Amino acid sequence: MVSSLRLTFTLASLLCLVWLLTISSPATASFTCLSGGTCDAIIDYTLPNATTYNAVKKLFHVKNLRSLLGVNNLPIDTPADQKLPANQTIKIPFPCLCRNGTGISNKRPTYTVVSGDFLSHIVSDIFANLFTVQELQTVNNITDPNVIQPGDKLWVPLPCSCDDVDGEKVVHYGRLVAAGNTVDDIAQQYNVSQDTLLKLNGLSDPKELIAGSVLDVPLKACQSMVSNTSLDYPLLVPNDTYVFTAANCVACKCDAAKNWTLQCQPSQIKSSLWKSCPSMQCQGLDSFYIGNVTSSDCNSTGCAYAGYSNQTIFTTSTQSTCPANTASDMRPGTWRWNIILVAIHLALLSASYLR
Repeated sequence: MVSSLRLTFTLASLLCLVWLLTISSPATASFTCLSGGTCDAIIDYTLPNATTYNAVKKLFHVKNLRSLLGVNNLPIDTPADQKLPANQTIKIPFPCLCRNGTGISNKRPTYTVVSGDFLSHIVSDIFANLFTVQELQTVNNITDPNVIQPGDKLWVPLPCSCDDVDGEKVVHYGRLVAAGNTVDDIAQQYNVSQDTLLKLNGLSDPKELIAGSVLDVPLKACQSMVSNTSLDYPLLVPNDTYVFTAANCVACKCDAAKNWTLQCQPSQIKSSLWKSCPSMQCQGLDSFYIGNVTSSDCNSTGCAYAGYSNQTIFTTSTQSTCPANTASDMRPGTWRWNIILVAIHLALLSASYLR
């Protein structure tokens, strides 16, 4: 009798635990990805425990700390061992692969099973429910969730996409929905229409948004001069982020306040490809290098980053001229201003003569 009661209590406890996990961990919807190929993506990660940037970098197999700092727009000298509190949310950069109409992290990150691990623990306690147990089983061909061994390497299925949105190349950002968030608030925050967000995420009504879910948000990237023959094409850098490219020789930042134009300059750090970084001088412009700008009144000439190959860093000159029929034509010293002064002077003389 006692054994029967204990068994009943145990079964009830397990069912209750499953129910709690179900209501507290909304299923992550796969992101639609019809374009094929690979790209760079971003996802939010809420830290389950206190940790460091270096530990997060290792967990998600981010290639270097600079990539993690850049996507979070943090100072480049931020220490790798800086303490991060539990429940802080940070952005994670990762490679995306499109297959079978959906996007999934491209074999990175992976997770190595340790003694005592089980799938729901890995999903909830380590990766903060960025994907479901079923998704983890599917991509790793696990038929029995109880049969995982220490040392097994599991492919971590982060949701992502590489599709263009409204005819533009974008960076897809898996944005965690916080309690109280609305589709309209998120749309305004990231300069995207509410209809676009609903369509991308398969929502028929804004009220279907669920706290704790991962929303596909397309981030606009700064315009660049990078050639389609460059090894880093397309170089997509969203607002308030920076990247290192051209084998770490060039640093590029996106700032919407700079007219959504990518701002690049020599990085001054060691190259990952060359013993020393190749010349970044603009052809035909003496002593003029990537990032240099000279201006006269409202006319300006600049030297922009245009991509790289195995041997060369490409540059291109940029020019902007005074816009026509603007207030700039009214500056002292311009011919329009002089004509206006003459007209005023003649009017005053005429008025004096009529008196």
